[in-house]
Amino acid sequence: MNYRPSFSTEGVSASKVLVAGNAHLLVGRKVTLLAGAVYAAGTVLGVIAASKKHTVSASAATDGSEEPDLILAETVDATAGDREALGYARGDFNTSALVLGAGHTVASITEALRTKGITLLVDVA
Repeated sequence: MNYRPSFSTEGVSASKVLVAGNAHLLVGRKVTLLAGAVYAAGTVLGVIAASKKHTVSASAATDGSEEPDLILAETVDATAGDREALGYARGDFNTSALVLGAGHTVASITEALRTKGITLLVDVA
């Protein structure tokens, strides 16, 4: 049997759609999420320098994860252990669909993500 993914935005507010156009330009990368949390789609991730694992980017962190690195593509439950996941490394994203860690604002992450090829667009309908 052939697997055919189903993509649907029925019942989803346009302002909550994560990818904000130019989907053909998306670049994803497999990452390892740090155990102990459920990560929501759209979470801005940082990478812990010592372990190379990704976690929620928080501005007060001092382990390297304070620097935004990727945007998580889908919700992942990593409560029982480290999990592999897809993170977007390039593309255009809707700011209202992002999940920001403590201390971050759209303004505080925009430049760091832009230098990586991630463009944040405000309230794209």
